[in-house]
Order: sequence, then structure tokens, then C-alpha cells
Amino acid sequence: MKNLFIASTSTIFGGEYLDYLLPQLQLHFKGCKTILFIPYASPGGISHTDYTFKVNLAFAKINKKVIGLHEFENPIEALKNAEAIFTGGGNTFLLVHQLYKNKVMHVLQQVIENGTPYLGCSAGSNITGISMQNTNDMPIIYPESFKTLAAIPFNLNPHYLDADLQSKHMGETRETRIKEFHAFNNEPVLGLREGSWLEVKGEKIILKGTLTARLFKQKEIPIEIESGTDLNTVI
Repeated sequence: MKNLFIASTSTIFGGEYLDYLLPQLQLHFKGCKTILFIPYASPGGISHTDYTFKVNLAFAKINKKVIGLHEFENPIEALKNAEAIFTGGGNTFLLVHQLYKNKVMHVLQQVIENGTPYLGCSAGSNITGISMQNTNDMPIIYPESFKTLAAIPFNLNPHYLDADLQSKHMGETRETRIKEFHAFNNEPVLGLREGSWLEVKGEKIILKGTLTARLFKQKEIPIEIESGTDLNTVI
């Protein structure tokens, strides 16, 4: 049975890394002593070692040990034997490139399907969708494929921002960019606002947090989804 925690962000304004999620993560990773961390997204070019150290400091607050996937000679076996898995944020193009380069995308998909507890934040959440095509990141490297884990039957746009009518910014809004996506693709897209997350238990996909999420479907008017909704009822 799938067991995922899919967060828009690892840090909310003014908070420490993962702090706002730790009470929920203590329950999500109950019974797990060690979490396998996938540091491939490397935010800001941080090294895998330094990124893993940062994550370890956060999870130490709930008595969990973190080991980076880069520390293993055989990442495939490491994923198959993991008690739990966390994929951190950063650049989604880089993350997906590294997952394919190290031949672990399909292995990760398999262990998630088999019930290994999974946490994704930002880029690590992007990859739980059908494809990574609704990432906000710059294409700094070309991945083998845009296809990702398909652990949920739609795509995500983490860090979703509503249009600011007072702003003088003349670029595209998130909604405009998602409409551009739907000119060529028919996968639904969920705009996940900061501080919101999805809990996936088996086939149930429940929106959590205090905010609504915005659901986009091809050739349909976007709708707001209330916290507590099972996304399967609206997709």
C-alpha cells in the first residue's frame, strides 16, 4: 500500500528546515529508525554531503538517522532495503537527470508502490506526479525523460502562487504557464500552496494543511480544492 507525504515546501517563512512538518513526519515515519535521503536536486549547488548533513540535523529532532543515497556503492540495493525515503527540494531537472543516470527512477517507483514510506518536498514532490513538466525550475541539465514516478494520477506545481494584482511584474503567472502546458498535454495539474501537503495512503490522496489547492484540467475552468478532500473524487 502506497504511503507518501508530498509537501509543497520544506520550509515556511521564518521557520527552520522541516520544522513545521516534524510533528506529522514523526507519525509518517513511525517505526523507522533510518531514512534514506536522495540529495540529487542539490539546491543552490550544495554538495550531496552537505545537503545530507542539513537533513540529518532536522530529523535528529525526532530521533531519526539520515543516510544519503550517494554514500552507497549500489544505490539500487540501498533503495530496495530502505526503511523510509526522503527526496529533498532543489532543481527538478537535475534530480530527474540523476535518477535516470543512476538507473534508480524505476526502482524508486517500485519501492513506493510496495509501501516504503516516502517524503517529498518541492522537487521531491514534483517527481511523484506523472511527469516533471510542471516544475518551476530552470532547465539547467537535460534529463533522459520528463516521465517520473506516477505515484499520483496528476502533476504537481509546488510553491503555487496566485496572481498579485498589485504587482508590476509583467511575466506569466503560474496559472498562465499551466494553461500553456494544457495546450499540449491533458494531465491534470494541482497547484499546491506553501504550507500544504498531500497524504497518500493506498489509493486515497488527501489534501492537508489550512489552505485550498487549485486544480487545473485541460479545457476546464480551474477550481479550488478544500483541505481534507480526497483528490480522487475531483480528478
